[in-house]
Amino acid sequence: MSGTRASWRISVSSLRAHKRRFAGTFTAVLLGVAFLTGTLVMGDTLRGSFDTMFGDAAGGTDAVVRSADAVTVPGDALGTREPVDTGLIETIERVPGVAAVAPKIEGAGQLVGSDGEPVGGQGPPTVAGNWIDDDRLNPYQLADGRLPEKSGEVVLNRGAAEAGGLRIGDTTVLRAPDPVRVTVVGLATFGGEDGMAQVTYTGMTRADAEKYLTPRPGEAASIQVRAGPGTGQEELVDSLRTVLPSGVEAITGQESADENQEMISGEFLSLFTTLLLVFSGIVLLVATFSIHNTFAIVVAQRTRENALLRALGASRRQVVGATLAEASVVALVASAVGLLGGIGIAAGLRALFPVIGFPFPEGPLVISALSLLLPLAVGLIVCLGSALLPAVRAGRTAPLAALRETAVDGSGASRTRVVVGTALGLAGIGTILAGVFAAPSLPLAGTGAVLALAAFVVLGPVASSYAVRLLGRPLDRLRGVPGALAKRNALRSPKRTAATATALMIGVAVVSLFTVFGASLKSTMDQTVSRSFAGDLAISVPAFGGGGSGLSPGLTPALAELPEVDSAVGLGRGVAEVDGDGRQLTVTDPVALATGFDLGSVDGSFDGFGTNGIAVSRPQADDRNLRTGGTTQLTFTDGRKETFTVRAVYERSELAGDYVITRAAWAPHRTQDADTLVSVTFADGVPAAEATAAVEKAAAPFGNPDVQTRDEYAETSAGAIDMMLTLIYALLALAVVIALLGIANTLTLAVHERTRELGLLRAVGQTRAQLRAMVRWESVLVAAFGTAGGLALGGLLGWVVVKAAEGAGDTPFAFAVPPAQLVIVGVVGVTAGAVAGWRPAHRAARLDVLRAIATE
Repeated sequence: MSGTRASWRISVSSLRAHKRRFAGTFTAVLLGVAFLTGTLVMGDTLRGSFDTMFGDAAGGTDAVVRSADAVTVPGDALGTREPVDTGLIETIERVPGVAAVAPKIEGAGQLVGSDGEPVGGQGPPTVAGNWIDDDRLNPYQLADGRLPEKSGEVVLNRGAAEAGGLRIGDTTVLRAPDPVRVTVVGLATFGGEDGMAQVTYTGMTRADAEKYLTPRPGEAASIQVRAGPGTGQEELVDSLRTVLPSGVEAITGQESADENQEMISGEFLSLFTTLLLVFSGIVLLVATFSIHNTFAIVVAQRTRENALLRALGASRRQVVGATLAEASVVALVASAVGLLGGIGIAAGLRALFPVIGFPFPEGPLVISALSLLLPLAVGLIVCLGSALLPAVRAGRTAPLAALRETAVDGSGASRTRVVVGTALGLAGIGTILAGVFAAPSLPLAGTGAVLALAAFVVLGPVASSYAVRLLGRPLDRLRGVPGALAKRNALRSPKRTAATATALMIGVAVVSLFTVFGASLKSTMDQTVSRSFAGDLAISVPAFGGGGSGLSPGLTPALAELPEVDSAVGLGRGVAEVDGDGRQLTVTDPVALATGFDLGSVDGSFDGFGTNGIAVSRPQADDRNLRTGGTTQLTFTDGRKETFTVRAVYERSELAGDYVITRAAWAPHRTQDADTLVSVTFADGVPAAEATAAVEKAAAPFGNPDVQTRDEYAETSAGAIDMMLTLIYALLALAVVIALLGIANTLTLAVHERTRELGLLRAVGQTRAQLRAMVRWESVLVAAFGTAGGLALGGLLGWVVVKAAEGAGDTPFAFAVPPAQLVIVGVVGVTAGAVAGWRPAHRAARLDVLRAIATE
């Protein structure tokens, strides 16, 4: 019989005889592969659905005429463009091959729902524009009601109407951003869907769109062109370019559709799939430790069996092959089931997202070859890689080992392990300090964090002996003999205890990392508001996404006229290139700015800015070598270049931004004007409740924006962090579950290994309850060790991320450790350990005493 065939038969026989031993490995591989498959299938499905939706919606637009230049600022890949003159329509209509032309007037417009709350705005844009009469040029199709015919009439996309509880005939307010009373006369769909993802759309007459969405009549965001029969998109664009003036370009309809898709879904889908892939990696890393530990225990339990095989003539290669064959069978079967589970997860998420408020476009699941082959390969690699070292160790078993009853585990006392682990730890600490202090860099600090993690893993068996003794000290007094035996069992094999706890440690470490980082972000936001916001009330746009229309510039002067208000200052936003780099501008009254915001130390003065004065934050001034009295050149979206004189350099830019100009300086270049934040300071002697009521009453006609105190503003600004943490905890739950399955599997294997010992304990008087308690407390000790290590490592990594991010940027971060949340994480980890030990404990207690004693 060949060596390969013999190895295969041995492995198959072993799997049949001891299939329960690999239940934990099977589950770990299955869950990891299912998570990865679900992520890939979901990403492909969403991408395919958006491709179809945008392709259908833009199918009638063959060319788009728009401004050629865009000012691109960080966070806005497509940039901001100057409007085009609608007078070009007559010129375009005379171009051969043109069948239809329509202006597309578009801007921000946020609806107010029937409950008085704004609709959408938490990320995706809230769009308003003119309703295009040509059915093929208009991506929206009328589904119910009629088209807008006179001022104040609008058509809504059906998804926005449902979200806001609005029906045909209802009257509401459109923030454009000035409040506009509108009546809903029709409902529309986009590409056959109720909307374009969570984007809201309000279609109005062309006259209303020019009045409310553009600074001047006769301008449009772009001009849509449809080709006649026999004219292709590229041919049409080539013809249009010959008649367009300088500064205006034509692109194909497909290029425009691709850009719109990238704007709406591209960045989100990339972030969404990247996030899930990262957590899939964490899940698989945790699974790797659990699988490795299972095979290490199984190989140790088979020492005599492998030695007998060696004595009967089996080669090392055959013994190694038999172990790897077992791993291959488990990996293949588990990965195959995991693929089916992943497809089920994707289908479930597809149905769940609309229910929780993410109405993704409909369409079939897209299952590519990569989405099946990659998870299958990863499952095989993870399982075989985890089993490789135990297999090699099995192949090194000496034939004489068949004469031994057990092997002594001295892994925790290995001098080599101590030296290597210490070296890794010192290297990690040195790299972290360099990445945080010497040369602030997230990649460098991240490398140090990886080295620190490796040091934790290598030194785990060394630390487990000391940690278990320390954590188990109360058990001697509180739980008596069962507690003492649980501690001794956990100390019996330091390497096994450490390997079992490491999987949980990684899961807890990542949870702790994000808990600390989230608390630090919230503390930073609180600190920012405390340091920089000097007003008594804040009126702001959503902190997350900022997809709304903003606040009406008319709100600030209306509030400033109130007798209960001492001052009110609004912060608007503009864009321009500053010495060639696209930057956000803060548009405001510089004199009032200093009353509503604390700008720290200021060089120069905020008086006398006029139309050519600018204030610059100190970090930006230092980077560009700007000083008061110096000049810098701004290039606006209309292509005009103007020289501004630096009137002031200020310290704190968290809320005020890096560049401040007056509204008069911005007015000639503005598109749609809006504020993002208004600071209100009460008049002296006016009670806060009275002033707040007056401000709320005055703000109500401007679309009923939220009026908040300083503390409420800080809490709302940090609200997105809690959403992020909730999602992260949900994703990490799977990694923790796999770690707990590893603990349960290790204890199950340990119970099998100690069958005779457990029988003897029962024979000398140990009760079933004491036996159950002994196994459960061993599980708790292992979980406590993993949880404590995870909390320490997570806290360290959280500090590294916060400090490295602070050093690499201009924004000061406040490091914060949330004790209550971390205590909860610790309690959950230890409690979960007790749950993981429940089944092995009950299985041990059900052993027949005589059969257990007779076990070899």
